[in-house]
Amino acid sequence: METSRPVAAALWMVGAIFAFSSMAIAGRAVSPELDTFELMMYRSFIGLAIILIIGVTTGKIREVRTDRLGLHFLRNLSHFTGQNLWFYSLSLIPLAQLFALEFTSPIWVMILAAVFLGEKLTRPRLIALALGFIGALIVAQPGSGGNPLGLAMAAMSAIGFAGSIVCTKYLTRSETILGILFWLTAMQAVMGIIATGWDGDVVWPSAAAWPWVALVGLAGLIAHTCLTNALRVAPASIVTPMDFLRLPAIAVIGAIFYGEPISVAVLIGALLIFGGNYFNILTEARNRS
Repeated sequence: METSRPVAAALWMVGAIFAFSSMAIAGRAVSPELDTFELMMYRSFIGLAIILIIGVTTGKIREVRTDRLGLHFLRNLSHFTGQNLWFYSLSLIPLAQLFALEFTSPIWVMILAAVFLGEKLTRPRLIALALGFIGALIVAQPGSGGNPLGLAMAAMSAIGFAGSIVCTKYLTRSETILGILFWLTAMQAVMGIIATGWDGDVVWPSAAAWPWVALVGLAGLIAHTCLTNALRVAPASIVTPMDFLRLPAIAVIGAIFYGEPISVAVLIGALLIFGGNYFNILTEARNRS
């Protein structure tokens, strides 16, 4: 068994936190000019170009397989839907609130795995579900006057990300990271073209917007690459608390750059969501050992 390397995982997670935060800032910067479908289309084109350059220059492009296109399509449809909802809510609710609701994805993974994969809802998982649900209610603060559409879109984006995670769990058994990223960018580029061209109105980014669009495309690839590598060198029980640091980081960014107040309720709700997830991870890790 490979020895855990928490310092290396921490360095990878610093990159992931920086990349996720950069993507949020860039996405909000271009939201007045581009709709979410246009942003996803351009992001996918940029990501696909990067993957092709890496794949061709390293010779790893041969790792791209075509025998599981159905599962790739389901994974990317889920991710495309979740990411569009995430970008849509980005301009409607505070960044900390958005990131906190995004952390409910593992809760939905447990539900989807139980419904579609037949995995059992054990007592630790039920506890995690209960804490996650309570935490989500505290974060959303129903009736508090927050933007209900933005909150609903953020919560639904977590479901889309969860579907993507469940599919990725099976793809990683036979597919390489480059193969998964190739189909992610290629399929979502096509989805973006269809969704963007549906109304016949496609906006070409202005010169001022292009750096932000490029940052969205680059940051998305970097974030997932860093997170994947962190999980390769350390168990989820170590990586998950590091990933949770995205929330206070983005809360500080929201306060400094956008004047968003740091809500105690959002932090408390997020801690409950994190606590449920972390309790479940530790319990399953102990059972496996």
